[in-house]
Amino acid sequence: MTAPTHTRHAPVAPAHRDPNVLRWLGAYTTSVTGDVIYFTALTWAVSEAAGPARAGLVLAAGAVPRALLMLGGGVLADRFGPRRVLIGSDLVRCLTVLAAALATYTRGPELAVLCVLAVCFGVADALFMPAVGALPPSLTAREELTRVQGLRSLAVRLANTVGPLAAAAALTAGGAAGAFAGVGALFAVSLVLLAVLRTPGRPAPAAAPVMTQLRDGLRYLRGRRTLVRLVVVIGLGEMCFSGPVGTALVLLTGERGWSPGTLSLLLGAFSVAGAAVGIAFSAVPRVPAPRAVLAVCLALTAVFVTTLGLARPGPGAAVALCALLGAAGGIPMVLGHALLQQDTDPAYIGRVTSVTSLCTLGLSPLLFPLAGVVAEVWGAGVFLAGCGGVCLLAAACATVKWPRTVAD
Repeated sequence: MTAPTHTRHAPVAPAHRDPNVLRWLGAYTTSVTGDVIYFTALTWAVSEAAGPARAGLVLAAGAVPRALLMLGGGVLADRFGPRRVLIGSDLVRCLTVLAAALATYTRGPELAVLCVLAVCFGVADALFMPAVGALPPSLTAREELTRVQGLRSLAVRLANTVGPLAAAAALTAGGAAGAFAGVGALFAVSLVLLAVLRTPGRPAPAAAPVMTQLRDGLRYLRGRRTLVRLVVVIGLGEMCFSGPVGTALVLLTGERGWSPGTLSLLLGAFSVAGAAVGIAFSAVPRVPAPRAVLAVCLALTAVFVTTLGLARPGPGAAVALCALLGAAGGIPMVLGHALLQQDTDPAYIGRVTSVTSLCTLGLSPLLFPLAGVVAEVWGAGVFLAGCGGVCLLAAACATVKWPRTVAD
């Protein structure tokens, strides 16, 4: 297998002290926090406008274009550079959400306006996700990518912890219009931070049609066994944890008669433990045998989530299991993406990242209705055990020998 070519970097500061990486981290954190508040506010506004039953339909209206266009977003990230695509997607999301805030403030929540908002936001998200994942290799040296992914994991956990609290405060103070305005302000901050990023120059955009570049990227990925394995492992390992497990914990709390305070502790333990993992990796320059660590932690994740679902622990033990789950699940998130970026040729990083994003974030909304059906028929614990099975499959994919490919 031909070794991928990587951009040469002059000696750089560790990622957690690099001002350029910290600007990217600030832009990413504010943007992801804005995402969390946006989805909460959108669900609230649709419920006010048309009742809770329509909320799922409007969310699906945004999820469908996001999934359909995500691979195209990866092509654009490789073609024009991830920074440009990020700035464009953040600008579209900022203006769209601010327009929705104005319309909601003047006329109240209207279903048609909210549907348009969901679709436009979904299209912009399809550009944002591959580009934000493709940017780190152009900001720092290859050996610093594990630290960068640790910082990214920390940002995700922080956004998932702070976002719901900020959404509740904004909805209480200003209703849906105020929450949308707050989201727009966060995207504006992200735009400013992206604008001052320094990235190396890129060659002129390729003249090939988008579909030709997409096929070229898929051909590149398919011809490299190591990358295919990583994409499958990341996709299976993260799909359940991009929202469905959180939903299952809510349903499990209701089934077992636990209080809302217990639910807060469950979700908080999961997020805090994951954040601690992100902090630890941001300070570690190198992880020995990262692929073995990846497989072991996926297996541990499977054990913890299955035990949480089927062993019927009490509230205290469930909180402890959620902490172990957050820590074990956070390690593969960091290592998987770091290995993927280290092994991918920079010319294809956007397209490879788009495939991974599609597997994790693009398709995970399909599991939300499945979680509800399984919980209603067999209980939320069975759904969590199913998630454990998916994680165990990911661990197996990380360890078994794969068929040899052309590039190998």
